[in-house]
Amino acid sequence: MAILDFNNKNEVKKYNKFLENNNLVSFTQNLNWSIVKNNWDKECVYLEKNNKIYAGMLILIQKVPGTNVSFLYSPRGPVCDIYDIKTLNELMSEVDKIAKKYNAYMFTCDPCIKNDENLKKILRKNGYKTQKRNSDPKDMINPKFEAKLYLEGKTEEDLLKEFSQKTRYNIKLADRHGLKVRYSHNKKDLKIFYDIYKITTERDKIGLRPYEYFERMLEAYDKHQLRIYIVEYNKEPLSAAIATCYGNELYYVYGASSNNHRNLMPNYKMQMEMIKWGLKEKCKVYNFGGIVYMEKNNGLYRFKTGFCKKQGIEEYIGKINKIYKPYSYYKLVTLKKLLKK
Repeated sequence: MAILDFNNKNEVKKYNKFLENNNLVSFTQNLNWSIVKNNWDKECVYLEKNNKIYAGMLILIQKVPGTNVSFLYSPRGPVCDIYDIKTLNELMSEVDKIAKKYNAYMFTCDPCIKNDENLKKILRKNGYKTQKRNSDPKDMINPKFEAKLYLEGKTEEDLLKEFSQKTRYNIKLADRHGLKVRYSHNKKDLKIFYDIYKITTERDKIGLRPYEYFERMLEAYDKHQLRIYIVEYNKEPLSAAIATCYGNELYYVYGASSNNHRNLMPNYKMQMEMIKWGLKEKCKVYNFGGIVYMEKNNGLYRFKTGFCKKQGIEEYIGKINKIYKPYSYYKLVTLKKLLKK
C-alpha cells in the first residue's frame, strides 16, 4: 500500500504502466488529468503485490472556500474491481491518510459500473454512503447515464447495422454532400473548435469553459491520446470535437456545431470518423459521453441513442461517498440545498 511520489520518475512510470490497457480505467484517471484540473491539488494511492500494482486511484483535492476543510474527488475512479470489497477497503485506507493530511470532510467517486442495488447494500454495510437511484441528475459531478458502442471483434459494417435507420441515413447524407473531416493536435484547430464551441454554448444555453481549459487538455494528452476533429463543407468549419483514446476506450469528450448547414448532418459524419479511429486503435468501447436527461424530446438523447440503438444507454451506480466529518458534511449539504433554492 502506498501514496504515489510524483517526484519519483520510476514510480510514476510504473503506475502509468498499470493504467495502460486497463479495462477499468477512464481517461480522467490518467495522472495528467490534474494538469487540466490545475485549480485542484492531487494525490494518488495504489496497492501493490509482488512488485506489481493491482489497484489505484487519482484523487483531486479542493479546499472548500470560507472553511478549513477540503473535498476529495476521484473522477471515474477507482481503478479496481468495486465488487472486490476487500481491495476497495484497503485502497480506501490509503485515502484515509490523504483525508487526514488535507483535513477532508468527505471523499466521493463515481465509477463507470452499472447500477446494482445489491452492491449498494454491501457498500453501505462497509461504511460508504451511496446515491439514491432517483436522485437529481444535477447532484452528479459526471453524468449517471452514458451511451456506449462496443467495438471489440466488429467491423465498420457490423457497427452500421447496429445504428438506427435514421442515423445510417444521416451519415450517408453527409457523405453525398462531400463533407470533409480532418483531425490534428494543434492550437490552430483548437481555436477553430473553440469558436464553434462558443456558438454551441450560446445556442444550447450551457456553461462555457475558458479557452485555457482546452489548452491544458492539449498539454495533458499527446497526439496519440487526443485529437481535435473538424468537419468542413467547402472549407467552412461546420462542427468540431475533442476525443481521447485511453486504455481500451475512445471517448467523445466535447462536441460543437455551428448554426450553418445543419441540414448536411456534419455531426453524424464526425462521429463516424471518430468511431473509425477507435476501430483502428482496437479500442473495446466507443463512449459517446454522458446524457443528463433521458427524454425522447431531448436532441442529445436522440442523437446518441441512434448510434447505440442495439446496446441502449448504460446507467451507472452514481456517487460513492465516505464521510469523514459528519457535522461539516451536514452543514455544507444543507447550505448547497439552500443555495439551489
